[in-house]
Amino acid sequence: MGCDVWSVLTSVKEALYEPIGMWMPKKLMPENTSLYVQGVELPMDYDKEIPEGYEIITLEPCTMMIFQGEPYDDDNFMSEISEIFNHIEQFNPEIYGYQWAPEVAPRFQLAPMGYRGYIEARPVTKC
Repeated sequence: MGCDVWSVLTSVKEALYEPIGMWMPKKLMPENTSLYVQGVELPMDYDKEIPEGYEIITLEPCTMMIFQGEPYDDDNFMSEISEIFNHIEQFNPEIYGYQWAPEVAPRFQLAPMGYRGYIEARPVTKC
């Protein structure tokens, strides 16, 4: 889509929240598309024109575990993302009665912004 994806997504006035980046499970990836996509959540009754090259998909409801790191200097965002990613990879959701469910829904991240820390969510199901 080029470098202007974020500006297109932030211009959608009907978006329910800020744009996110998502790693799609295989079952939700149409042929010849990317594992990583960006999008916004829209109301179910959204009826405005869709920008060329964009699509609307409907995701099933799911449970997510959300992880948030400490605030950081924006110049260090790549190392902060890596640090939180490593913590998530070592985290055991079973101690809380859940298990990872990467096939159920996309894993997603909010835009890395140092003032709030890096935020990422992973789908889970009850054990």
